[in-house]
Amino acid sequence: MTIAPADPRISGLVTENTQLIGGEWVPAASGETIAVLNPATGETLMHVPRGAAADVDAAVSAAADAFPAWRDASPTERAASLMRWGELIVQHESELDRLEISEVGRPHWGPLPMARMLTYFAGQADKVSGLSLPTQTPAVLGLTLREPYGVVGAIIPWNAPGPNFVMDVGPAIAAGNTIVIKPAEDAPLTALALARLALEAGIPPGVVNVVIGYGVEAGAAIPAHPGISRVSFTGSPATGSAVMAACARNHTPLHLELGGKSPQVLLDDADIDAAIPQLTRSITLNTGQICAAGSRVVVDRKIHTEVVMRLAEAFTQIRVGPGTEKVDMGPLISAKQHERVLTYMTLGREEGAELVVGGGVPAGEQYTRGFYVEPTIFDRVEPTMRIAQEEIFGPVLSILPVDGEAEALEVANGTEYGLVAAVWTSDIGRAIRMARGLQAGQVAVNQVLSGGVIGAPFGGYKGSGFGRTMGADSVLNYTQVKSVSIRGTR
Repeated sequence: MTIAPADPRISGLVTENTQLIGGEWVPAASGETIAVLNPATGETLMHVPRGAAADVDAAVSAAADAFPAWRDASPTERAASLMRWGELIVQHESELDRLEISEVGRPHWGPLPMARMLTYFAGQADKVSGLSLPTQTPAVLGLTLREPYGVVGAIIPWNAPGPNFVMDVGPAIAAGNTIVIKPAEDAPLTALALARLALEAGIPPGVVNVVIGYGVEAGAAIPAHPGISRVSFTGSPATGSAVMAACARNHTPLHLELGGKSPQVLLDDADIDAAIPQLTRSITLNTGQICAAGSRVVVDRKIHTEVVMRLAEAFTQIRVGPGTEKVDMGPLISAKQHERVLTYMTLGREEGAELVVGGGVPAGEQYTRGFYVEPTIFDRVEPTMRIAQEEIFGPVLSILPVDGEAEALEVANGTEYGLVAAVWTSDIGRAIRMARGLQAGQVAVNQVLSGGVIGAPFGGYKGSGFGRTMGADSVLNYTQVKSVSIRGTR
């Protein structure tokens, strides 16, 4: 059984060479375009605008014009608009899924999360409230107000364009802001389709503006623009530092999510049967191109041999191919990323790690056109090796054997990152100690990520950035606090 590939050139949700500014679908001011490639074949899906500073400026102007009316709209009305947007996403779910499969290369994952994300954000829109403050005299009333920033900016990555788009746009506009968002040029089609559905849902023109372009052109123009009052960035640490420097020049508040090198800690009493399928999926899901991917297995030496054997067996069963087919893992996003991941595979050998499975490109003519790599395991990885320290963003798993709980915690925390971590143990006391000791914004016990938890805040410690998304404060984080004191005149 296969999923029919999308042809965005004839999709009713995406139009060739257009971006959304002020409710109008327009080309870049320069007239230049960028080709969006299908990573499974290397073929061009369609062309999108090569926007730059002039396009960002036009989008900020449109967002500023739309802001007063949207700010003053009832939060109940804003919530209703988000709900209608979510309903349209459900109606177009198959088409949106095919679009993302075509531009990212991932297989079909199941139901898309965007509609339920919007339902959650809509539920927070009318929960934004201030406080009553104590005063020195009853003649004075003290209170706080939470107000939207105004025009906010967001820059999102290519690995999950649909969820990433909604994760910023949803809470931003629920709080009464208007937004200028730049999707990655590698995978902008799903974002454009979602923006069209936002308009159809009745969200006013100018509230949501989408500018397409390269990071050094359109992306850099967002934090540099004086009309942007808050910025959200998800991407690499190097680019995040550049965004932070640009925000500093205008004193612009910033949220950063900068990736991870997430440890999966298996103590000697771990349930290996339960762990192996989840460890395998964590690093091969989306071909390892997920910031929260469990890329390091920190395992007690008492169970090390069995864990390696079982993981190797699981990895050899991974089906690799185009996302339109019934496979477990698709291609990487681009030729650049393909070269990067293969370079790390070579580096792992050079550093002295033991290659267990994978390590290159799958054999077969069907893999010659797209950007495919094998799911790969390196064993006996030392904590100081680059493959154990640096985010590869590919299906490359490092196994680090340790002796006991204390060393496991030290090795797990021994990188610059602190996004997600997991611990596998049957002892609740050990689980609590590890959960407290792991330096990560999310810690899971006997599972990966926060599976089954609704509204778990997501964000990092240390070099993984700062700020949180997805929790109950997701809408509050797009507001600023104003203190008000009132004294009667008579």
